[in-house]
Amino acid sequence: MHLLGPSLLLLECLAVSGSPSWTFDHPNILYAWEGACLWIPCKYTISGNTVPNMDNLTVYHNFVYNNGTKDFNGIILYRKTKTEESLPQKRVKFLGDNRSNCTLLIHPVQAQDNGQLGLRMTSGTAKWMEPIALNISETAPAPHIQLPPEIQEFQEVTVTCLLNFSCPGDEIKLKWSLGELLSPELDSVTSTSLTLQAVYTQSKLTFQAEWHHHGKNLTCQLWNDTAPGLLSQGTVRLDVKHSPKEVTTVIQNPSPIREGDTVTLSCNYTSSNPSVTRYEWSPPGSWNDPATGVLMIQKVAWNAEPFRCAACNQWCSWAPAVNLHIQYAPKGVKILPITPHSEIRSGHQVLLRCDFSSSCPSDVRFFWKKNGILLQEGRELSFDSISPEDAGNYNCLVNNSIGQSTSEAWMLQVLYKPRRLRVSISPKDSVMEGQTAVLTCEGDANPPISQYTWFDWNNQDLYHYDQMLRLDPVNVQHSGAYWCQGTNRLGVGQSPPSTLTIYYSPETISKRVALGVGLCLAVLLLAFWGIKFQRNWKRIQSQQEAQENSSGQSFFVRNKKVRRHPLSEGPHSLGCYNPVVEDAVNYAVLNFPVGETDRPRTGDAGTSEAQRPSLSRDNTVTYSVVKKHQVGDYENVTPEAPEAPEDEGIHYSELVHLGLGERPLVQDTVEYVTLKH
Repeated sequence: MHLLGPSLLLLECLAVSGSPSWTFDHPNILYAWEGACLWIPCKYTISGNTVPNMDNLTVYHNFVYNNGTKDFNGIILYRKTKTEESLPQKRVKFLGDNRSNCTLLIHPVQAQDNGQLGLRMTSGTAKWMEPIALNISETAPAPHIQLPPEIQEFQEVTVTCLLNFSCPGDEIKLKWSLGELLSPELDSVTSTSLTLQAVYTQSKLTFQAEWHHHGKNLTCQLWNDTAPGLLSQGTVRLDVKHSPKEVTTVIQNPSPIREGDTVTLSCNYTSSNPSVTRYEWSPPGSWNDPATGVLMIQKVAWNAEPFRCAACNQWCSWAPAVNLHIQYAPKGVKILPITPHSEIRSGHQVLLRCDFSSSCPSDVRFFWKKNGILLQEGRELSFDSISPEDAGNYNCLVNNSIGQSTSEAWMLQVLYKPRRLRVSISPKDSVMEGQTAVLTCEGDANPPISQYTWFDWNNQDLYHYDQMLRLDPVNVQHSGAYWCQGTNRLGVGQSPPSTLTIYYSPETISKRVALGVGLCLAVLLLAFWGIKFQRNWKRIQSQQEAQENSSGQSFFVRNKKVRRHPLSEGPHSLGCYNPVVEDAVNYAVLNFPVGETDRPRTGDAGTSEAQRPSLSRDNTVTYSVVKKHQVGDYENVTPEAPEAPEDEGIHYSELVHLGLGERPLVQDTVEYVTLKH
């Protein structure tokens, strides 16, 4: 409906060919509110007219074109002709002229003024209707706040509060508020515009954006100094781009944290725009996971460094380092020898101290162990006069409420001269002759014994300087006491004597027993034979004396148990007993009487020159029979064992006639005498 008037006016103008042209310049739309004033800047030009002056001006409100009358109808707010000026509502003032200025002032403006004004102008026969849009509200419109496309922290920002209204003489002000900050704390500049292009009032606020401005409301308020005060306000929420703020590393574990515990840390922040996209942790480790703000540390070390995290969007913000305050058992426990500073010798005064590098908590206790056995409590261990028995592995123990730590074993070496020397004999103290005996000089010394010296039971130096004295093989002469002497750089030690006993071997004992028994038997035999010889000698003497008084022949009569009977004829061969050589090689001398018929025979065995007729030798033959005696062959021999075969081992001699004449040969069955050896 509002467009109908201009269309008709345009048709009207086009219908008149050769008519002058009108040019208007003013804001497209004007804003105001009820009770305020409305300034309408306007400028016009008439071209092609012989008289470029305006003759008549009529201001319509919400005008319409009437086709019947070929004119416009509407509420007339103002009318002016060449001769008169009509103010029907007395609220509209024409501030222009009839040549180019068509500015109007409406005061006070009413809400029903909202719509369209029409400026109907004529100049001669030329006519024109110029529409002007009005936006009249019951209350003052809210100012419009213009922000930069992006606001970053630490950036200087200028924002504009714009109100499309301005009217001279109308006391209005634009005031800013940012959070709790109000004007005049904020630096702002207010300006107005009443130009043909725009009518407005604006205020520019310049400030340095801070991260805490993010999310806060920036407000521009329209104030009237008279009444009723605050008219309207416009508010925007600031979007300040900033890195994560107030980043902190938070320990999630309950305190205290002990060495070896699992520790959970979280990375927190209060504000970030844009949102946090990743996290970083320091010190770096295998646990890093940029995608999460929670860090889990497995088996935390006692000397773990302080941790800190960073929350990152397009910027990274690092949190202050946080110390885990890990509690742990004492560390770096060691033994410090205080005195002496050189080597430790038997009898010296020794002082040891237990030391450690750190402990959390710091309240500690000290203990000492020797070879794993608890000695005493205290930080220091002292020896007034140290002995070799004090040598060993010492440990210092330091404990606190968390645990106990032990130092490395500290070897306490006590130097001393050789002592407790003794001689050990292997395999044992008593050794059989022919075997091996090893004598070892054993002793205690530090530094070890460098030289050994061996002595025998006569304290004679054996010139053997090894630890072992080897006797191989041993004999009875090695029996005796041995002792040794040990030497190191601190002195000499001596062992007590140890006795080595060598006994005979069974072979030697057998030989010596056999020899002894043989000697005894020999002595007994000699005694026996001596006695027997003496008796026999006496008997022989007595028999010789008897024989000298007799015929000089001795016969020994055989036992009656004979197996062979002598021949009845011929002379008997009798055995003669010689008591002198009993049990030896016996022989008999047989004397035969010489007969007249005896003749010597040449070539007979046993004949010699000695067999001449003689009383003592011519008729005598000597023969021997060697035979193991047969018990029972003689009457004066008592049998002691069963009779053996008579013919065993019998040797005999054949008897011949030793006379001058022939003697009949004795038959083979001649009896003979068997002599016993």
